[in-house]
Amino acid sequence: MADPFLIALALKMVTSALIVVAASLVVERAGPFLGAMIATLPISAGPSYAFLAYEHGPAFVEASSLVSLAANAATALFIVLYAALAQRHGVAASIAGALAAWLVTAWTITRFDWSLPAGIALNVAAYGGALLAARRFLGRSSGRGPAAKPWWAVPARAVGVMCLVATVVVVGRLIGPKAAGMAALVPVVLTSLAAVLHPRIGGPATASVMANGLPGMIGFTTSLVVLHVAVVPLGSVLALLAALAVCVGWNVGLTVRQRLLRPGASR
Repeated sequence: MADPFLIALALKMVTSALIVVAASLVVERAGPFLGAMIATLPISAGPSYAFLAYEHGPAFVEASSLVSLAANAATALFIVLYAALAQRHGVAASIAGALAAWLVTAWTITRFDWSLPAGIALNVAAYGGALLAARRFLGRSSGRGPAAKPWWAVPARAVGVMCLVATVVVVGRLIGPKAAGMAALVPVVLTSLAAVLHPRIGGPATASVMANGLPGMIGFTTSLVVLHVAVVPLGSVLALLAALAVCVGWNVGLTVRQRLLRPGASR
């Protein structure tokens, strides 16, 4: 008889892959700003936390989300470093450099015990600095049309997401909330978008998509705070829904503001 845990893990991996791949396909057709707003929704971390909540309950999610909040500051570095590298380097070097920086930074951050105020302050500093540093990458274009999409693009995204979900679930089961909180924040969606868009539209244009995502990451950061604060008193389902509502509402607000200030800019 098959192990129920392995069956459940396989279902989680396939479901999450379908969600993320569908969302990332939309991003490719939405333009830099709208694409960034979609990419910064919790389409990767959200399913991971839903599964952690199902496996372990509110207390585990509360502890993991605090670690995720601190590790989330490393994503600001990932975005800015990728955008800088993509101006002069190819897709492999740009992604490898940004991911290496993310891993080192996130691992270092999670070696410490963080309080909620300290985690918030770390993210304010990280994203405040990233927004200033990334301004020069906004609105850049490669000057060439999209190339043909490689045959491996969609399968690679699916495999990447399934590996992330498997890692988060297994790490949470074997090691505990601290490692699971870091694993849930691996920038799978941003990495997969860069891997697909960079060869098609060029590094500078892909860097613009990434830089446009920084304001959206503020909403994602806030959703982690909401999840951490609400999961024990409200329960996992309500807390996850509240966190999702915050993230979606923030990005919708940014999109409306963008259209009001610069009609047609996101097209």
